[in-house]
Amino acid sequence: MGSWLTYSGGVEFEATAACTRAAFDAGITFFDTANVYGHGAAERAWGEILADYRREDYTLATKLCFPMSETDRGLSSEQIHKQIDASLSRLRTDHVDLYQCHRYDSETPIEETMQALAEVVRAGKARYIGFSEWTPEQIRAGLGAAPADVTFVSSQPQYSMLWRVPESAVFELCGAHDISNIVWSPLAEGVLTGKYQPGAQLPADSRAASPEMNGFIQQRLTDETLRAVQRLRPIAEGAGLSMPQLALAWVLRRGEVASAIVGASRPEQVHANVAAAGTELSNDVLRAIEEALDDVPVTGHHLAPGATEGITHR
Repeated sequence: MGSWLTYSGGVEFEATAACTRAAFDAGITFFDTANVYGHGAAERAWGEILADYRREDYTLATKLCFPMSETDRGLSSEQIHKQIDASLSRLRTDHVDLYQCHRYDSETPIEETMQALAEVVRAGKARYIGFSEWTPEQIRAGLGAAPADVTFVSSQPQYSMLWRVPESAVFELCGAHDISNIVWSPLAEGVLTGKYQPGAQLPADSRAASPEMNGFIQQRLTDETLRAVQRLRPIAEGAGLSMPQLALAWVLRRGEVASAIVGASRPEQVHANVAAAGTELSNDVLRAIEEALDDVPVTGHHLAPGATEGITHR
């Protein structure tokens, strides 16, 4: 369960609480957030809601790097120690299970970043560390600078039928170093649900129509992409799946993917999404998906929003 756009301000608190309860009811126990989501709003919401559950019954992940103020940003030692304490306070817990670098910080030596992350783990404030949207070169640099006792265990790349960039290098590199992938936006911000029709007005209650949540989705709303997505509908129906379930099953089919982060604004969406877990897609279905999407998916080397090239050493 993720909280990027929804619980950072796009969805009211009561709906956030209802979706979180639905997640537990459905067997979801991994919750992913970040300090920058709503500038602390998502962490505060879950800090209040998750207080009703035993800490050992769920896995909690958060991130840092993006600006929290004009001066608070990046992955310096000072910021890592400051931001973990602030996140723990908002989340009302003494530790997170996974602390992730939301992006690479090209202004801070990688050695400083890795040492500070290790200090956070040794202090018991985080159990493990990970990263999101680092290039293969940055991943190798982080692994090389990591102390012997604390290194990366997870990667959080964008991955969906429409965004396949991790397949070109990141999945293989992570696999070689026992790093699992927790992928974000597996439904391409809702585009793969099929709710958006080419040439049609945006649904009033959709993410794309919400000023709080539509910052990234606009680039996906081309007629070419939406027509390709609509070609998936009969494939999903033939497989006995909904459009979201087809998209999630396609992502989860890969052994490199440990989990797919999904958001929800209504409890019924949570239960519907969970139904994709354990679903196996036949080779015929996989071939039909490729034919339907043709050359629409983004492949090869592309940077995700906020990602940068380059490495800084001491």
